[in-house]
Amino acid sequence: MNAPISPSQLRALFDMPVHDPDPVETAEWREAFVALAEAHGPERARWMLDELARLARARRIGWQPELATPYVNTIAVDDQPVFPGDLAIEERLASLMRWNALAMVVRANQAYGELGGHIASYASAADLFETGFNHFFHARTDAEPRRAAPSGERPPRGGSDPHEVGERGGQHLGDLVFFQPHSAPGVYARAFLEGRLGEDDLTHYRQELTAPAFTEGRGARGLSSYPHPYLMPDFWQFPTGSMGIGPISSIYHARFMRYLTHRNLLNCEGRKVWGVFGDGEMDEPESMSALTLAAREKLDNLVWVVNCNLQRLDGPVRGNGRIIDELEKLFAGAGWNVIKLVWGSDWDGLFARDTGGALARAFANTVDGQMQTFAAKDGRYNRDTFFGQDEALARLAQGMTDEQIDRLKRGGHDLVKIHAAYAAAAAHSGQPTVILAHTKKGYGMGSAGQGKMTTHSQKKFEDTDLIEFRDRFDLPLTDAQATSLAFYKPAEDSPEMRYLLDRRAALGGSMPRRVTDCEPVAKPAIAAYAQFAVAAAGKEMSTTMAFVRMLGNLMKDAALGPRVVPIVADEARTFGMANLFKQVGIYSSVGQRYAPEDIGSVLSYREATDGQILEEGISEAGAIASWTAAATSYSVHGLAMLPFYIYYSMFGFQRVGDQIWAAADQRARGFLLGATSGRTTLGGEGLQHQDGSSHLIAATIPNCKAYDPAFAGEMAVIVDAGIREMMVEQKDVFYYVTLMNENYAQPDLPAGAEADVLRGCYRFEGWQGARADSSKVEVTLLGSGAILTEVIKAAQQLAEQGITAEVFSVTSWSELARDGRACEERALAGEAEPGTPFIARQLAGGSGPVIAATDYVRTVPESVRAFLPEGRRFLTLGTDGFGRSDTRAALRQFFGVDAQRIVRAARHALASR
Repeated sequence: MNAPISPSQLRALFDMPVHDPDPVETAEWREAFVALAEAHGPERARWMLDELARLARARRIGWQPELATPYVNTIAVDDQPVFPGDLAIEERLASLMRWNALAMVVRANQAYGELGGHIASYASAADLFETGFNHFFHARTDAEPRRAAPSGERPPRGGSDPHEVGERGGQHLGDLVFFQPHSAPGVYARAFLEGRLGEDDLTHYRQELTAPAFTEGRGARGLSSYPHPYLMPDFWQFPTGSMGIGPISSIYHARFMRYLTHRNLLNCEGRKVWGVFGDGEMDEPESMSALTLAAREKLDNLVWVVNCNLQRLDGPVRGNGRIIDELEKLFAGAGWNVIKLVWGSDWDGLFARDTGGALARAFANTVDGQMQTFAAKDGRYNRDTFFGQDEALARLAQGMTDEQIDRLKRGGHDLVKIHAAYAAAAAHSGQPTVILAHTKKGYGMGSAGQGKMTTHSQKKFEDTDLIEFRDRFDLPLTDAQATSLAFYKPAEDSPEMRYLLDRRAALGGSMPRRVTDCEPVAKPAIAAYAQFAVAAAGKEMSTTMAFVRMLGNLMKDAALGPRVVPIVADEARTFGMANLFKQVGIYSSVGQRYAPEDIGSVLSYREATDGQILEEGISEAGAIASWTAAATSYSVHGLAMLPFYIYYSMFGFQRVGDQIWAAADQRARGFLLGATSGRTTLGGEGLQHQDGSSHLIAATIPNCKAYDPAFAGEMAVIVDAGIREMMVEQKDVFYYVTLMNENYAQPDLPAGAEADVLRGCYRFEGWQGARADSSKVEVTLLGSGAILTEVIKAAQQLAEQGITAEVFSVTSWSELARDGRACEERALAGEAEPGTPFIARQLAGGSGPVIAATDYVRTVPESVRAFLPEGRRFLTLGTDGFGRSDTRAALRQFFGVDAQRIVRAARHALASR
């Protein structure tokens, strides 16, 4: 890795045309440096360059080295390790994977033209995948989590000890692999050869509803379009279908593994996080947003492979530039170890003969748009257009046939080069590594799609194209088998099948594979941590204050406490969590190397290697990625963790909703706490800090239970139920609970109300001392969260006006709506006893109008309209529109959700009956 190009090539690069006022002096410096490198080696040469750079800075010369290196391989031929496998067999296997992946997609689209699917991405990435599968991607072989070394001891390192960290008695806890989503057909093709999937399964690619396993409960299963753990819960581990989510998630999973190790919960050393992503995907802000975190944390357990096929969906990634150069600068500048995997072994001889540096100069002046054209054209075109640029290049191509030129491989299609890059990345310490692998999109698809602008959408092949593909990869198929898109699987005792299975056996078995075996964690009794909230006795506090107190108490529990993961995005002090700094500490991989300014305070800032709080800085995307890593630890690591991520509710579902959907796909278990929720509870902050829609969005996610409790006792019951569901019963749900920063009197939770709180609403009796007449209810008032106190005031004012009202605290509009829809669906299905919606049963005692008021847009309470008792008028009040900055009272009056407006709505509804 130390000498990517030879000294002679280095001299040639010096001869690239630049304006030089004194070429003789320049030549002397060049020769001196080359002599130094040859005589004393690269280490001394690097030291000298560093010394010159320091001198330049001291003299204020204004120079710094270019971050991009020549467009050649980082790993020199002399530094390549011996390839440890059977190259011929691995190439045949890769060809079979390509064929079966292609056949799967094309067959589906011949039968059902609307299904879609992608061939070209996997065609470019197949060799990158196969090298990982055959040599590097280690599967989990242990169903039981292994404890880390006792506190204060460093786990052992090394590769031969059967008790190596990340292992247990010779069993490995598994690497984490994030697969490029458009390449999913290739992963299915490998699972087919391994015997995990059958022909019928492949035949039902993207046909999840019509597959027999769905319709009949047996037989072939439908294969999801992309990696979706929710749809294939025993197969895929990580959802990567939404571009950019996989990269940031992989970084925070790698960091969470360090967190588990440092907190002595689970020894994760010796395990790697691998991510295979696309070069176009790197444009997504999430892909790049946490690069410096990975470098800062020295996550050498993280390896990215960026499949640089130079092409997005519509055209080149950087048509007028070079994406590999751009990415090299970005990653190197962020502190990553960068390995460029540009050219295959066929180019080694050309580089060796190119003593004048013609190739390096030609590559330096070739942009990606032109490189894509080279990929799409044949050998004759490349001879004339690339090698025909000058005499030096033309001489290099002499003696090569057009076919040989056409088959010159880019680095990402050469198994030997890929293995060398992977081995170097796996061995590198102190930094995360990115491998920039140069490939051709649609590799091997020939005139049907290789390198073409339309190749991403290529789903159909003519017979001649299929024959050409077969011949290109020397597949053992007849013309009839090729044109009929027959799947091909070698005999079980064939060398290819034995090799395939032996390689995976050596690496722990097939993958991807999702395992959910996990020991449940005991839940403390609610009185042990939340008695103050359940029996609040009128004490004033905000629900945020109550939650933080509960959280602190939960972390003291012997069983559950160590599994709690508090997460904040630089708002711990805002939410009153500063007392936890000293109690449990903020996680830092290096501890605390400074004396904090507030060291004498009882709330002083404390970082520690065994800190429990994940303080993610001002990055909601990073914090939710961290939450996802903790919330899926039960399946990724076999160790159940319970994350509580608290944040401004406006910056949750609205800002990182795509990541929350990905977490839902991954069957996350944990709590999201939307603090300062509602449009009027956070008075002075204004439009962008005032949340009026998070509950609307949360309601769309099937495995998210969303609650808007008004009182601390309600919240305690909800949190307690969530802990039971996720940690004891191990259900694949997560909770969204909104919290307020408004202090008001907290009543005791009514005895026996727990079940109704969890179902969505209960009758609130605490205000009834002022009622005019309890014998007849004239109007029903529903309220939730911050606005329930206004609803209670309205009921009191109505009573003073001689109108009898009843009040219901609605803890979850979405749970009420789901219950109603379930009853409706049973009725539509013809069930004899479909049941009555819970909200209808709760309101059965009244007959007058129903007024609902929330701190959210009216669509939230409107979600239950269809499930109210027949004949009752329903009016909803909400905070539609943009937020404003003012006092709570002014905001509630402005949006029409204060007590006065609720009273007016009730009187209007009564008058118009």
